[in-house]
Amino acid sequence: MIDFVTIGTNNLKGAGVFYDAVFDVLGGQRSTEYEGLIMWSGKSGTGSVAVIAPFDKGSATVGNGTMLALAAGDPETVQAVHAKAIKMGGTDEGAPGPRGTGGFYGGYFRDLDGNKLVAFCRQEIK
Repeated sequence: MIDFVTIGTNNLKGAGVFYDAVFDVLGGQRSTEYEGLIMWSGKSGTGSVAVIAPFDKGSATVGNGTMLALAAGDPETVQAVHAKAIKMGGTDEGAPGPRGTGGFYGGYFRDLDGNKLVAFCRQEIK
């Protein structure tokens, strides 16, 4: 249903380095790049994420209550993405672990611009 998502940035080069590292763990790669925008796609070529300098030339700001969820296949990948994000200068917003009900397992972090993300998977409930 969602084809792509854009995240505002005030430092396109820094965001590129950050997301190159994070999406490498998930098997994503840069798929589009031009002045003011870098986009990554997964193996299927759909479900892309882009960082972009705001079109109006204003500062990128973080949306209160906005979060991007990155699908990871298993808890080990969730942990690896979370660790990579922190290593690349992101900030911890909640260590990887089970959350709520339904087998949800997630690790929360913020990127270099303060955007909130979660790497997650759903585990079988036993």
